Amino acid sequence: MASKKGQQFDPVANLHEIEEKFEMFQILNEEGEIVNESANPDLSDEELVELMSRMVFTRILDQRSISLNRQGRLGFYAPTAGQEASQIASHYALEKEDYILPGYRDVPQIVWHGLPLWKAFLWSRGHFVGGQVPEGVNILAPQIIIGAQYVQTAGVALGMQKRGKKAVAVTYTGDGGSSQGDFYEGINFAGAFKSPAIFIVQNNQYAISTPRELQTAASTIAQKGIAAGLPSIQVDGMDPLAVYVATRDARKRAVAGEGPSLIETICYRYGPHTMAGDDPTRYRTSDTDSKWEKKDPIVRFRKYLTEKGLWSEEKEAEVIEKAKEEIKAAIKKADEAPKQKVTDLINIMNEEMPANLKEQYEIYAQKESK
Repeated sequence: MASKKGQQFDPVANLHEIEEKFEMFQILNEEGEIVNESANPDLSDEELVELMSRMVFTRILDQRSISLNRQGRLGFYAPTAGQEASQIASHYALEKEDYILPGYRDVPQIVWHGLPLWKAFLWSRGHFVGGQVPEGVNILAPQIIIGAQYVQTAGVALGMQKRGKKAVAVTYTGDGGSSQGDFYEGINFAGAFKSPAIFIVQNNQYAISTPRELQTAASTIAQKGIAAGLPSIQVDGMDPLAVYVATRDARKRAVAGEGPSLIETICYRYGPHTMAGDDPTRYRTSDTDSKWEKKDPIVRFRKYLTEKGLWSEEKEAEVIEKAKEEIKAAIKKADEAPKQKVTDLINIMNEEMPANLKEQYEIYAQKESK
């Protein structure tokens, strides 16, 4: 905003003007009605049903994973219920050649991208086989260090750019992750080189127990991308159609050489931050939970597809039953994996084992042989 000669520039007014430009992008409202017809994507009936099926499968996977965790059959687990549109619809806009760098809550996306579910279960247990990604599946293992995947994504995107690949590197973090230094470094680096990256911030309202408004003074997280020169948008993260369109368009720009984008999805996690002792009732009210339950992405999409004659209780029951069968088979296969040994970890750590590890290897080999 250029000031006229003799007029004093008002930085506060300038800030407010920028913030007011970020209106949440939505296509499907809470009642399952199209409210932005011009933006409605041209997805076939089959594609719409497939997207819904993946979201329902992911909800069942979340429910079973929580149960398995409580039984002691899984290790680390971060619940995903409420974020299915944000996660699955964004992934639905990607291609096989695209590279996903997930955070620890983003296991569903990498499973749909090709990581076998039984390996995802082993990753949760801390088993090294869970991190052995099959050839041709373009993912990294979920990042535990908050925000670190943003810097890595900038590097992967630059590598793709240097090789002339028509593909993108995509990453996710939460609203809390957007306060990390790696977040700013990643988007700035990718923006400076116009690398083909898509940075998605899933704003589920809480950085563990810290409300979004207490961990940043910015009225939107999307506006943070503007500072790095990235096209940025705030999207209704409970609306699968809006999330799909935002990601699709960001990908088109990236492969066309127009650089990275930042997408903030406004969503909510219905469960705890992780199953490692977090109690959301200590920092969230039942009224807040009830408000967000009315925005449920699966309920919303179900209404829309049912009205179009594409979905039914019978169809959903089929998807749920299939999900339960596949999850049961996957956990069985994970249970059959050989017990992890210290010598296994030493063997895969270096191409050539250094002297200090050779010494340790012999010590543990003797212990394991008893």
